[in-house]
Amino acid sequence: MNARVTPRLFSFSARFFVVFLALTVWAFWPSYFARLFEQPNVWFHAHGIVLALWLTMLVVQAQLIRTQRRSWHRQLGKLSYVVAPAVVVITTVFVHQRVSAGVVGLPALPALALHFLALTLLSLVAFAAFYSLAIARRRDAQTHARWMLSTVFPLVTPVTDRLIGAHLPPLIGMVPRIDGSPILPTVGFALADLTLIALSWWDWRVNRRCDVFPVALGVLLVYHIGTLTLHRAPLWNAFCVWFLGLPLS
Repeated sequence: MNARVTPRLFSFSARFFVVFLALTVWAFWPSYFARLFEQPNVWFHAHGIVLALWLTMLVVQAQLIRTQRRSWHRQLGKLSYVVAPAVVVITTVFVHQRVSAGVVGLPALPALALHFLALTLLSLVAFAAFYSLAIARRRDAQTHARWMLSTVFPLVTPVTDRLIGAHLPPLIGMVPRIDGSPILPTVGFALADLTLIALSWWDWRVNRRCDVFPVALGVLLVYHIGTLTLHRAPLWNAFCVWFLGLPLS
């Protein structure tokens, strides 16, 4: 493997993570950071803290590799064994708590509730898959870095949804609708997919690699299609009714 590839990859990752973290703070500033003491319950804080920790870890870890502090990178990386599972568990409970209050006991859930559950739960599956693959390949720095970079893409839509709603309202009229409500995540889906297409093209052109980014793109496409279609599936409704009936929150 050409040694000059590593600085390019980690330089891009470091900048990408910083930009995404900044956009996340901007997107959630009005609803969360500016209203820390007005949140409805502790799950909003738990969800916000664990995701902020994950994104901050990505920034710091990429910077440590970029500056050749590999020992520190390995030591801090052990914290991800707690933070990444916490992202999945806390977000699952947070989503359960948000949705279940108004629909528990209903034999058929509203289409928007089914859509939201697909959006969040499938994103967690994709995130967990990418993180697990990154850890499985942690001794291969190049592959590990690519899978860690991919963990951001399932987290895109909460950021893009809020930024579009606040700053780009003309886009709202251009997206698909479910029961008359605009599905803003489609914009975030498109941005994530286009970014992964560009990364796949770069990786093949420069490194002759097609083992990570195209696979990540395929997983995202399954997630995106599922988010836009599962609300019509009786089996998904049955699963969501069962999920919301669990005593999680």
